[in-house]
Amino acid sequence: MPNWLMFTRAHCAVYRGTRGLIGGNLLGIQMLLLTTRGRKTGQRRTLPLAYVEYKGDYIVVASNGGSDSPPAWWLNLRSAATATVQVGGERFEVSWAEAPRKERIEYWRQLQSAIPAYRMYRVRTERKIPIILLRRHALSWDAPPMLAHDEVPVI
Repeated sequence: MPNWLMFTRAHCAVYRGTRGLIGGNLLGIQMLLLTTRGRKTGQRRTLPLAYVEYKGDYIVVASNGGSDSPPAWWLNLRSAATATVQVGGERFEVSWAEAPRKERIEYWRQLQSAIPAYRMYRVRTERKIPIILLRRHALSWDAPPMLAHDEVPVI
């Protein structure tokens, strides 16, 4: 098993187990857990993502570390209308949209201010890196400190 997969699984387990007290902030970067359904398998897939809260939305980036290929979670999210997010001890459903073209520069400013590594990602690839707005639905619930049996943390 690759080290990044082991780290992702451990990060999700610790985040859930501590309700985000450990793993909710990684070296000063805010982290959330995003759960999508696999577009092929239908299994729930959970991974930690860096985010910025801006204008009431949770902003995440489908950068895949600046790779030329998009991350699997983004492909899964695109095939669904909604997903589940956990921030700290709270879990809630979100809908999503890509940042409007005319607002991308402002979103990039916010993201790069909070997560300086994103500056490098834009020069590593010619791919337009999607900026995703996760908008919270009204209903939310306290998150249990464990994974569901069919939930597989992956990147």
